[in-house]
Amino acid sequence: MTLRKLSKIASIGMAVIGLVVVPPLRAFQTEDTTRAVTKQAKKSASSPTDTVKSARSTPATTVSASDISAAKASGKVWVNTESGVYHKSGQWYGATKQGKFMTEQEAKQAGYRAAKSK
Repeated sequence: MTLRKLSKIASIGMAVIGLVVVPPLRAFQTEDTTRAVTKQAKKSASSPTDTVKSARSTPATTVSASDISAAKASGKVWVNTESGVYHKSGQWYGATKQGKFMTEQEAKQAGYRAAKSK
């Protein structure tokens, strides 16, 4: 086999590879960029940053106002079971996502610590 025949075979092989492999790759790449743009659009439309910041700063109330007033009257503290801190009063009293009422002595015995005062 001569060098000329080998180069012809090689060029035909390259042409076949170019026709078979490259177009599907290009189609796949444009599909991925479309998905990325769509995800970004959905993300920016569904969750504005102002809403997320305000949701983090406000407590999620899980207990009714009557339960809170009854617990305050009986001298109980609100224990945030997620963070391990108890509150005697204030913004977070009865208002964290996970928590329960108990006496201060029970909270200390269970290993909870008092919230830092401002």
